[in-house]
Amino acid sequence: MPQVQTNTAYILWFLCILGICGGQRFYSGKIASGLLYLFTFGLFGFGQLIDLLLIPGMVEKRNIYLRGLYARNLDLSNVQPAVTLNLGQLSQPQPQPLVELPAVSPLHRLLRIAQEQGGTLSAAQVALYTGLEPEAVQSLLQEAQRYGYAEVCNDPQTGAVRYRFDV
Repeated sequence: MPQVQTNTAYILWFLCILGICGGQRFYSGKIASGLLYLFTFGLFGFGQLIDLLLIPGMVEKRNIYLRGLYARNLDLSNVQPAVTLNLGQLSQPQPQPLVELPAVSPLHRLLRIAQEQGGTLSAAQVALYTGLEPEAVQSLLQEAQRYGYAEVCNDPQTGAVRYRFDV
């Protein structure tokens, strides 16, 4: 696989002393800018001076391009992967401990119940379905209101306090 050498690019740069500018650009695969440098005397000398700093990067980019170009053309049809598996050295599988899923939070359980009951519940229904104490029920309903999951409303027929859930 051919490689572009930085030393050779610098030697071609020195040809600008003889009036042949842009040789380093031709060498690093930049044909269009090489022609521009050739006909403008290295962009009036300024481009040649700037190229003193740019040559290592140009050479590196050209080498990366060439590696990719030659890697694409490799014939891998005759390459046989070798896999050796020695079953005697395999360790016996260890029993894995059972992973317990985290318990469902009371708020999540309340939202499930509200969804099953059509989205509207009274405090007594929440206590009945969740099995929580009245203080815990009030705290849970206030938390649902604080998060915007529920709003307090009145039953249109009885006037009783209801909690309407957005589920």
